[in-house]
Amino acid sequence: MTMINPMTTKVLVLDDEESVRKVIRTHLSAAGYEVLEAENGEKGIEILNDKDHPLSVEVIICDIRMPKVNGTEAIAYFRREYPSIPVIVLTGYPDVNLAVEFMKKGVVEYLVKPVEKEKLIEAVTKAKRSLYKD
Repeated sequence: MTMINPMTTKVLVLDDEESVRKVIRTHLSAAGYEVLEAENGEKGIEILNDKDHPLSVEVIICDIRMPKVNGTEAIAYFRREYPSIPVIVLTGYPDVNLAVEFMKKGVVEYLVKPVEKEKLIEAVTKAKRSLYKD
């Protein structure tokens, strides 16, 4: 089994609620992950496409309901342009049909807010591990 070193993992968190991003950042930083934040899909896409500061984002956590570019649009973009980066959905509005659609499109995990620290870390570890399953 491949050991996952969180110290080398950058996680991009997209959520329009600063308090949610803060909790996620706190949990993941305490577990050794490096966290980048975006308040909407548009900003998240900008971060990934920033050619002046190439980032090695290895996991994306994305909310669904956000202004400007919403999570559904952002996830479609990430799956198309960055298919190797695993995506985790984190939403306060669970929808079974939407969850099934996202999983069919390659989302590795569908979490509901408020998410427990252990579930969050487990999901990020699982997502990172999916990069190395050859």
